[in-house]
Amino acid sequence: MKIRKYLLNCFLLLIHIFIWNIFLVDYLPKGYNYDIFWKDVPRFIGYGENIFRIIVFVLPVVMMLSFKTRTEKIGLLIYLVGIVIYFLSWIIMISFPVSTWSRSALGFMAPAYTTIIWLIGIGLIGNRSFFRIPKLSQIYIYLSMIFVFFHTLHTYIIFLRL
Repeated sequence: MKIRKYLLNCFLLLIHIFIWNIFLVDYLPKGYNYDIFWKDVPRFIGYGENIFRIIVFVLPVVMMLSFKTRTEKIGLLIYLVGIVIYFLSWIIMISFPVSTWSRSALGFMAPAYTTIIWLIGIGLIGNRSFFRIPKLSQIYIYLSMIFVFFHTLHTYIIFLRL
């Protein structure tokens, strides 16, 4: 049963987010369309976003999934609140694409910047790894902040073009 230990990692917390994004991305307003969203994005931003996206979405594979400690329980609460806010940001964009909120910078960028909430939750949940990685939570949260910075900046550039 040793393999089961390695299968219970924080990557499991990302699977439903990937499924949500895959199935609903086509329902978002046209600015989120792949061809529009990635057209003429400065390389620095595109590379930064994708490099940190890969790191932030792969690192949870080595982070233990556990809800035993106080930090992990707080992380779970932050993660769940973050998922609700993130999903609501999508639902509002899909359901009310021409509303004042959806057409504002804050509303249009919400699916990008709200990711930081559930990413911080993952960082706190996965504060231990299968390998010796000191200060894993802090490292993961900092890397997540860099990813969200690039992702939100990218989304802001697209917002300005619309």
